[in-house]
Amino acid sequence: MTTAPRFVAYYRVSTDKQGRSGLGLEAQREAIARHVGSCGGEIVATFEEVESGKRADRPALAAALASCKALGATLIIAKLDRLARNARFLLTVVEGVGDAGVVFCDLPTLPAGPVGKFMLTQMAAVAELEAGLISQRTTAALKAAKARGVKLGNPRLRKGDATTAAVATAARVSAAKAKAAEARPYIEAARAAGCNTLWEIANALTARGVKTPRGLGTWNATQVRRVLASTTSAN
Repeated sequence: MTTAPRFVAYYRVSTDKQGRSGLGLEAQREAIARHVGSCGGEIVATFEEVESGKRADRPALAAALASCKALGATLIIAKLDRLARNARFLLTVVEGVGDAGVVFCDLPTLPAGPVGKFMLTQMAAVAELEAGLISQRTTAALKAAKARGVKLGNPRLRKGDATTAAVATAARVSAAKAKAAEARPYIEAARAAGCNTLWEIANALTARGVKTPRGLGTWNATQVRRVLASTTSAN
């Protein structure tokens, strides 16, 4: 006899206003209910939290992790960003959740269990590595510009000064590439989760709340292609 999958649901909103109004919670509940129903599972415990995603000390999350271990259940979360945007914190949760693993409804092809934990760890490692490389490149570029005598942050550029104009243009190009590089780990994570086409990747980025290089909230296939071309050529 096959045992129905058991899930511990974790919901998080960032502000007291969202918590009182239910804003954001309803969408999370619907996503989780839809996933649990699709696999014939059951929710054995539910935890809600009103807390910033930047904080690691979350009592409800700690209780959810303990419940997963005690019940042998899988932690289920509507979206990856409801858990954390910080790669290091994500890894601590992966290690603390127990053998049943974590399910993210916005990454439905990521399996539960040891394989899912491994894939999630790889996603976190890619994000951590890319963040460090971006920081190094940015620091190096600022130091090089300062060594050339460029006054950083000075908006009063002299008209007709070709050198200054070239530096400004290079700075804009560098900033655009840096923003594209920030999105690359999420693209790789979407690929690891089973997204094969540009449109599938774009939908995954939009669902996770990742901003485009221009700061928009909705991705399309062309934007994904440009990020891939930019970051590939940069490497």
